[in-house]
Amino acid sequence: MTSRSKCVRLPLLALSIAMLAAPIAARPSKQVSDIVITGGTIYDGSSTDPIVGDVAIAGDRIVYVGPTARNPYAGKRTISAKGLVVAPGFIDPHTHADAFITSKIPEERLNLAWMMQGATTVFLGVDGYGQPGRKVAVDAFFRQIEAQKPGTNVATYVGFGAVRGTVIGEDDRAPTAAELETMKGLVAKGMCEGALGLSAGLFYAPQSFARTDEVIALAREAAVRGGIYDTHQRDESSYTIGVMNSAREVISIGRGAGIPVHFAHLKVLGIDVQGKAPELVSIIEAARAEGLNVTADQYPWEASGSGLEPALLPRWAVDGGRAAMLRRFADPAQLARIKSEMVENLRRRGGAASLLLTRPGHPWTGKRLGEIAAEWGVDPVAAALRIITESPDGSAVVSFNMAEGDIKLLMRQPWIVTSSDGSAGHPRMYATFPQKYAKYVLKEHAISLAEFINSSTGRTADMFKLEGRGHLRKGYFADIVVFDPAGYRPRADYVHPAELTVGVRTLIVNGAVAIDQGKPTGLAAGRGLRHIPTAGTCPA
Repeated sequence: MTSRSKCVRLPLLALSIAMLAAPIAARPSKQVSDIVITGGTIYDGSSTDPIVGDVAIAGDRIVYVGPTARNPYAGKRTISAKGLVVAPGFIDPHTHADAFITSKIPEERLNLAWMMQGATTVFLGVDGYGQPGRKVAVDAFFRQIEAQKPGTNVATYVGFGAVRGTVIGEDDRAPTAAELETMKGLVAKGMCEGALGLSAGLFYAPQSFARTDEVIALAREAAVRGGIYDTHQRDESSYTIGVMNSAREVISIGRGAGIPVHFAHLKVLGIDVQGKAPELVSIIEAARAEGLNVTADQYPWEASGSGLEPALLPRWAVDGGRAAMLRRFADPAQLARIKSEMVENLRRRGGAASLLLTRPGHPWTGKRLGEIAAEWGVDPVAAALRIITESPDGSAVVSFNMAEGDIKLLMRQPWIVTSSDGSAGHPRMYATFPQKYAKYVLKEHAISLAEFINSSTGRTADMFKLEGRGHLRKGYFADIVVFDPAGYRPRADYVHPAELTVGVRTLIVNGAVAIDQGKPTGLAAGRGLRHIPTAGTCPA
C-alpha cells in the first residue's frame, strides 16, 4: 500500500466512524420516572377508542400517556401490560364501605372488597347517614383518614338523616324555626369541612318524615358552597308517592335549592313499575333540557339490598324509633293494621320468594322469606315480624325486583355512572364493576368496553368535580387499574356474596402499587378527598 493510498483511506475511515457515532450522540437520553406501564391497551377515561402504548408515573402523578415510541421516560420499574387493559382506577360514588375504611385493623382498611375490583376511590356518607354512627362529623372523619390511611381514596357527604336525627330525633314532625336554623348550620359546617354535598335517604324513616321544603332549605346550604344533592329518592316503586312523582320531587329540590341533583342507584323497583324506565328517563331528560344539572348512578344487579323494616313495614310503624315500633307490635289493633300494609308491601316486592335473608349468624341466613316461613309453619308476614323483632341490629335482605330491560336502558344513558351501593350480604360489595363488565359488556353487549370504563371513571370524576382524577392524563393523579380482559370476572354471587374479584393484575393508588401481579401488596396510599367550598362561603 502506498503512502498516498494511506492518506486517502485514513480520513475516509475517520469520517465513517464519525457518521456512525453521530446518531448515537444525538439521541436524547431518557428521563427517569418511577414506573412505566408499557404496551397496554389504554382507555383514558373519556375516549371511545383505545391506544396501545405507555403510561409513565413520577411520584403520585402521571407524566406521560401515549405511544411507546414517543415515551420520553424510562421507569425505575417497568410493568408490562401487553394484552391487558390500562384504565383510570374505578370510582364508586355510592358505597357502604364504612366498616373497612374506619377499621382499627390495617388489613381491613385496605378495602380489598373494592380494590380487587379495580376501584381507587369510594364515596361514603350516602343515603343521608353521614359519618359512621350516623353522625355529622366530616372534619373528624377526614382527620381519621389522614391518620390511618385506607387503601382507597375516600370522599364523603354530610347526611340529611344524621342532621335531622341530631336535632329532631326519630319523631314524625317538622322542625321548629329554631331547629331548622340549627340543621342548616350543621349542613354548612359539614360543607366547610370538606363534604361533597348533602346526601339524603327520604325512603328511610325518620328521613321520610321530612317534607320537601325542609330538604330544600338544607340543600341550599350545600348549594351556596358548591355542593351537590345526592339522594336515595323517596320512592323507587309504588310505596307512597310513586317513583315518577318521587323523581319530580328530586328535580323540584334541585330547582328550589339551585343545586345539582344526583339520583343514587336509580331504578324502577317492584312489579308495579317494572318496564317504566322509559318514563323515568323522559322526566330526567326534560329537566336536563331545562338546564338543570341532573345525573344518576346505577348498579348492574337485578336485586336490590335493604332490610325487612324499610322493605315491608309502613313508615308510621317506626315513628319514634325501635322501642315505639315494638310497642305497636304489642297492640293487637295496631299490629293488625301493620300486617295488612305489610301484605301489600310484600306484593310490591314480588312475594316472599323474592326476598333472600342475608344478615350473618341467624337461623334464617341465606334463606328466602317464604322458605323460612314454611319451616316455622307461619305466613311470610308473621315470619318477617318475628325476624324484625329478634334483630335489633337490623335484618338485611336481598330483594329480586328489577327487570333486565329497565337495567339496560338506564345503563345506556350518558348521565349515568357505575355505583355499587355495596353493603354486607349482597355481592355488589365485592363484584359490581366486574359484574357490569362480564355481563353487560361481554355477554349481553349492552354497552361497549369504552362505555363501561368511561362510566366508571372519567364521567364520575367530572360529575363530582374530583380535580385531577378519573382520567389518564399528564399531571393527573396516578390512580390506575390494569386488568386482564379475558380473566376479569366476579366471583361473588347471591349465595357467596363476599368473594374477592379476580383479574386485576395491577392497581396503583396515588402512584403506589397496591395490587401487584394480582395480589395485594399491603400498601395503603388512599387519601381523604375534601371538597373545596366556594370561596367566601366559609369562615376563614
